[in-house]
Amino acid sequence: MTKDINTLLFDFDGTLLDTNELIIQTFLSVLDEHFPGRFEREDVLHFIGPSLKQTFTAIAPERAEELMEQYRTVNKTLHDELVAEYDGVAETLRLLKSRGLKMAIVSTKRGAGIRHGLELMGIEGIFDVIVSLDEVKEPKPDPEPVLLALERLNASPEEALMIGDNSHDIEGGQNAGVRTAGVAWSIKGEAYLAGFGPDYMLQHIRDLLELTKEAVQ
Repeated sequence: MTKDINTLLFDFDGTLLDTNELIIQTFLSVLDEHFPGRFEREDVLHFIGPSLKQTFTAIAPERAEELMEQYRTVNKTLHDELVAEYDGVAETLRLLKSRGLKMAIVSTKRGAGIRHGLELMGIEGIFDVIVSLDEVKEPKPDPEPVLLALERLNASPEEALMIGDNSHDIEGGQNAGVRTAGVAWSIKGEAYLAGFGPDYMLQHIRDLLELTKEAVQ
């Protein structure tokens, strides 16, 4: 028998906070300086989701650390100007929290960036656990971050749902044995995410209120 969902694991960028334009502009700024004319906006879309190390190692392994540091510097400068909350996110997260659901962020982003984004959204105290890139050896789609979040939440895979906007989120959840949900507002498109076989596709963040209602009755 399938257990009710009482544990929610969220990706951050592109799922709770719209950082897509920020990420695109940051990549283009860095890459145009070092590889002029090589990368267009469409190319950069493929870099949304993987960790910076994965992306820059694939582009220029001998310069990955240098490029990562430059990316972080540019990103910090542009951050507050280019990010925006997705419709209804903060309100819905507060409702889910009030119902007693266990909630965590599982992200390929560094912890400081996640915490800053949460402050901008006014939801610093919502999440019981934050698993950032700083705390794991292997990022999603490896199951390590998801399993670490479950351990810290004292939750089982059978009662958890991993929610995200990218293939890494879906595959990471599947590899950890949890149910998964794609978000239709992914910049890569609903059809792209559906190709990875998530258990659910959220059309709006409020869909989680219906998905979790059995666990809190």
